[in-house]
Amino acid sequence: MRRRLASRVVHTGWRWMQQAGAVTAQTPGRLRFGAIGDGTRLAFPQGTVFGERWIRLGGHCIIGEQVTLTAGMMPDLDLGAEPMLVLGDGVVIGRDSHVIADARIEIGSNTFCGPGVYITSTNHSYDDPHEPVGRQWPRSAPVEIGPGCWLGTGAVILPGARLGRNVVVAAGAVVRGEVPDHAVVAGAPARIVRRWTPETGWQPPLRTPAPVPIPDGVTPEQLRGLAELTEAELAEVERAEAELADAGLAEAGLAEAEK
Repeated sequence: MRRRLASRVVHTGWRWMQQAGAVTAQTPGRLRFGAIGDGTRLAFPQGTVFGERWIRLGGHCIIGEQVTLTAGMMPDLDLGAEPMLVLGDGVVIGRDSHVIADARIEIGSNTFCGPGVYITSTNHSYDDPHEPVGRQWPRSAPVEIGPGCWLGTGAVILPGARLGRNVVVAAGAVVRGEVPDHAVVAGAPARIVRRWTPETGWQPPLRTPAPVPIPDGVTPEQLRGLAELTEAELAEVERAEAELADAGLAEAGLAEAEK
């Protein structure tokens, strides 16, 4: 009994801490971002965050637990007037990811990152073979990720990378250089394995079935309501649809018989 009560207290307390510790535009806590849009939420517990004055977060972003967001090589640096890390609206960054901006990093709107993604604009250099790599001055280059991209679990985006619009990065891929719009890249180093163009469509062709179009007249509110139905409620809807279909067939048969 005591163990059950203790478990309930711990879980209730943790849920309360997750709610109270989340960072939003209305409840920034100790973090003072250059900008944080409405609807954006950094889950609790947060990872390492510093240089937030040079970090701008768009609206309705979702930042998972233990995500690192840093601007500059270390805290308390003056990075000038321009932001160093910019997230567009609707960006999602999965838990345990790291975004390290020693040079500017820009992530376009509605880009989704799975857990454990690593995005950096700086990297170690190893020019001097006689000096430990960790003691050599790092090299930096801006990173740009276009809107609508998807970065799979464990993907790594290296300094100087430029991803176009709606790019898919496979899990575990290591990306450097430029990636064109509507491309799928995989591997280490990443290479293009599929691409879409207006002239040829997807090449190689997709093996998945085409998406089912939304019926005319169906509103987003109706779709959200359908998604919230329980299995029992969905079964009831299906039964009602079947009854209507049977009634329609019966009515059609009666009309045919009366001719």
